[in-house]
Amino acid sequence: MMAVFNNIANQYDEWYSQKKGAFVDRVETDLAFGLLKLESGMKVLDVGCGTGIFSMKLAEKGCIVTGIDVSEGMLKVAREKAAEKKLPISYHQMDATDLAFEDGAFDAVLTMAAVEFIEDTARAVEEMFRVVKNSGQLLIGTINADSDWGDYYQTKKMQGNSIYRYAIFKTIDDLKAWNPEKLVGTGACLFISPFAEEEEFTLEREKELSETRRGGYICALWRK
Repeated sequence: MMAVFNNIANQYDEWYSQKKGAFVDRVETDLAFGLLKLESGMKVLDVGCGTGIFSMKLAEKGCIVTGIDVSEGMLKVAREKAAEKKLPISYHQMDATDLAFEDGAFDAVLTMAAVEFIEDTARAVEEMFRVVKNSGQLLIGTINADSDWGDYYQTKKMQGNSIYRYAIFKTIDDLKAWNPEKLVGTGACLFISPFAEEEEFTLEREKELSETRRGGYICALWRK
């Protein structure tokens, strides 16, 4: 898995420079930050941080950010981007199922589009809960298996050269089953089909389709 992400690290951000990719990033960010309550000075862990897309957004909000990922290639890109923006983010190569932090070390833990690539998801969620302080927040965002986007990525999973061949996609019910007693909120976004024309990727169209379609990206928030 590490080698797969190392191989694509330098091209990973290209998707976000395209109109569709930029739109996806915006609605996913709005969803995540609409659920997660952030304040300047909070200590936040970004699990499966990749090239640091969300780490940098957190740092720009004044959070004290630590990012972890199994891929040193992705981390190299993340460090370079953070240095360019002069953001003091601490990045470490680490497995999400074995977090080298003390219990309750963070005010919040966030993971976006990463749990689908973690084989032992239950163990990773357990570890993320462990390192969140009492009353702290855990936010998990992932592709919705039960959606057009889930179908799209399932198709890509069948392609031998795709990183998605390693993915195990989740539904909102899967997320709700993780520590349901602590679950405080859920949400969805990305109602526009992945097969839609580029000009359809607008906030107006997104709102319109939210009435009739399942969101392609889902988030859940827990409070410890």
